[in-house]
Amino acid sequence: MAQDPHATVPPVGSLARVPLLNAARRRLEKMLPNLTEPPSGLPPINYLEPAGDPGIFGPDSVTWRVLSNPASVFIGGITAVIFELAEPRVRSGVWDHTDFRRDPARRVRRTGLATMAFTYGSMRDVEALTARVGRLHDRVRGTTPDGQAYQANDPELLTWVYVTAGYGFMSAYLRYVNPRLTRTEQDRYYAESVRACRYYGVSRMPVSTLEVERYLETMQPRLRRHEIVEEFLDLVWNVPLVAAQALPLQRMLVQAAVGLLPPWARELLELEKGHRLRRAVRPLVRATVALSGHLIRNGPPQQACLRMGRPPSSLCR
Repeated sequence: MAQDPHATVPPVGSLARVPLLNAARRRLEKMLPNLTEPPSGLPPINYLEPAGDPGIFGPDSVTWRVLSNPASVFIGGITAVIFELAEPRVRSGVWDHTDFRRDPARRVRRTGLATMAFTYGSMRDVEALTARVGRLHDRVRGTTPDGQAYQANDPELLTWVYVTAGYGFMSAYLRYVNPRLTRTEQDRYYAESVRACRYYGVSRMPVSTLEVERYLETMQPRLRRHEIVEEFLDLVWNVPLVAAQALPLQRMLVQAAVGLLPPWARELLELEKGHRLRRAVRPLVRATVALSGHLIRNGPPQQACLRMGRPPSSLCR
């Protein structure tokens, strides 16, 4: 996972001088709170209690840092879903058994809530979440159009989902938040995911950047281009997922997500054109991501730090 040699993240003090960023600020202020609030019907998570409970990862983990920026997590999450939908069994499980097609905004917010609760919640929250997700997955089973049987709790399919999620979040963090994260820290991040995924019944996971890259390559023959991938991209391109005012920013972040896929994956899925982010726009994405991290003062990562008696600034190490 090569770092972008051209990556420079502008300091917060210089953000006001970035072209177009005043408009971006107004849109982000409307967009970001919705990314961390549960959709209707789901109970809120109290990330401030119980005091001293580190959850799965804790404040010294690389995971807490990598998932602390909401715009970066959004980018990485879209990258992960594109990858996931390229696997036929996962694609059928997601598209045939969820409400993504009917209500993509609610689906994105539910997934975001689960990610935040699993990463920053207390052990009580994690155990409640994994039990609920496990029960939902037990009901998700079927057969793909080409005759492959699938079951959502299949460890092989869960491994694909969690590896691609980890890859997406790390890739977005490296390119748009902190390109100087060391290889050792990247490997620690993937090793941390092994401990976490056991809560979902997955015991074997790639534990380093190199192992993740090799795993993705071994999965390449199983991946297929499909119209559902394009349908997903059309949805996240045209449907405001959090706020109508933020749709221009949302489209830019979707383009950034496509650009994080390995070149072989973009070619396989025929995504080389259309949704590619122009290289000249990358600095604006970086500035937007930096601004999003500055605007969110009381989100799940910051509250989890307070629960552990740590200043939220510790996430910026």
